[in-house]
Amino acid sequence: MLTKLIDSEKVHRIKNLIDKGEKFVIVAHEMPDGDAIGSSLGLYHYLMSFDKKSIKVIVPNNFPEFLKWMPGARDIVLNDQYSDFASQLIAEADVMFCLDLNAIRRVGKMAATVMASDAQKILIDHHLEPENFCDVTLSYPQMSSTSELIFRIICALGDVDMIEKDAAECFYTGMMTDTGSFTYNSNNDGIYTIISELIKKGIDKDEIYRKVNQVYSENRLRLMGYVLYQKMHIFASEHTAIFSLSQEELNRFRYKTGDTEGFVNLPLSIKGISFAAFLREETNLIKISLRSVGEFPCNKFAATYFNGGGHKNASGGEFYGSLQEAQKVFEKGLKQLNPNNFDK
Repeated sequence: MLTKLIDSEKVHRIKNLIDKGEKFVIVAHEMPDGDAIGSSLGLYHYLMSFDKKSIKVIVPNNFPEFLKWMPGARDIVLNDQYSDFASQLIAEADVMFCLDLNAIRRVGKMAATVMASDAQKILIDHHLEPENFCDVTLSYPQMSSTSELIFRIICALGDVDMIEKDAAECFYTGMMTDTGSFTYNSNNDGIYTIISELIKKGIDKDEIYRKVNQVYSENRLRLMGYVLYQKMHIFASEHTAIFSLSQEELNRFRYKTGDTEGFVNLPLSIKGISFAAFLREETNLIKISLRSVGEFPCNKFAATYFNGGGHKNASGGEFYGSLQEAQKVFEKGLKQLNPNNFDK
């Protein structure tokens, strides 16, 4: 049995909004990952069980190829390609679910349109310090993922029987990807109770793992080799590894969205490394991905030096400047806040 963690009053409000709503939109954060897509599509399939006029998933931009096998992925509206259509859907919605984000800025260029919408807004998320921009906010940082949280909400609604295989595959994918295939933030027995329930719905968890983690392009593998051989720098005394990629380097390997997914975890397989950082150059900023093992809070590092946040062992941030400047900030931060200051 799952422990009852969800606020029952808020669950009741969500039920009323679902019952009364006719036009629904589900929005997730920019650069959507497995949990953003998995939770959005899982909720989408659940809502499709009701007789509603319209249910659409909208994300700010494209998502990794290895997630496009998921049921319903072809119907997701990409705001950066169909902004007028996305804006119309948002403006006409009765109910809007904002998933896997704790701040309105995380929907990127959609932010103004989302805020201007008269729809009843429901935030469902598992990140720290959620902003108060929705009518109903369910934020549970102790959850492994937003996918886990939505599954629990559906259970609290008494609708677990309405979760069918398509939704189950999406929820499992979100949980799996946001825990590094259950290698961090997953030491809670409730997660495995949920997995058992999803298997009963007919999912093949081994096949899902293969589709997400073992089917990649040649360019991705060559880029991975380049990163490990030429770009990774070890700070042995700080038990830390860092690597960066410029846009020129990404273009050289014909980079596509998702090609660097999981790279930041690679150095953690080196004995003695407990903190890893990946700096990737984009058009106007540097994206920072951080991972750690043990007690080192990489989310504190992200918040202190890169205007970011996240979970203790998996977080990220941004830097406005050059790769070289970002690396200098990282190295300065490492002198002040590093794994040697925490019990391992």
